[in-house]
Amino acid sequence: MTSRRVFEQSVQIHASATTVERCLTDLTLMHRWLNPALRCEPIGTWSTELGSQSQFLIQVPWLSPTLQSTVAEREPGLIVWQFKGFFQGCDRWECQPTESGTSLLNRFEFDIPNPIVRYGFNTFAAQWTKRDMQAQLRRLKRVAEEEYERFQH
Repeated sequence: MTSRRVFEQSVQIHASATTVERCLTDLTLMHRWLNPALRCEPIGTWSTELGSQSQFLIQVPWLSPTLQSTVAEREPGLIVWQFKGFFQGCDRWECQPTESGTSLLNRFEFDIPNPIVRYGFNTFAAQWTKRDMQAQLRRLKRVAEEEYERFQH
């Protein structure tokens, strides 16, 4: 039996795919839509080019769990971060242009190797994580649409 989990959702954004992608690649814009308890820090110089590394720090009382991530796939409109830490897996972000803007798909696929951490996540954090990912997409949508509007005027 595998303990692999997949959380997937999408959102329609009324902005160009280029603008949406910029929200994923510009660290300042990223911090506007990430959960405030989550911080992304580059390892070296910030980049979303293939092989670039960063760490995501979860700022919770008494703990600061960290996920080391590496850009594992990169092409226009697609970024896949592969990560290791208490979670192992990948976070895929894909922008698809549509008639009314961009469809953004986020697929978070992971395993939690430690059975105690896995139990804790499944018991206490799985539903919160799903809700947070949905809220994160709503925040990203708002940031992308604001940025798009700003550059249209």
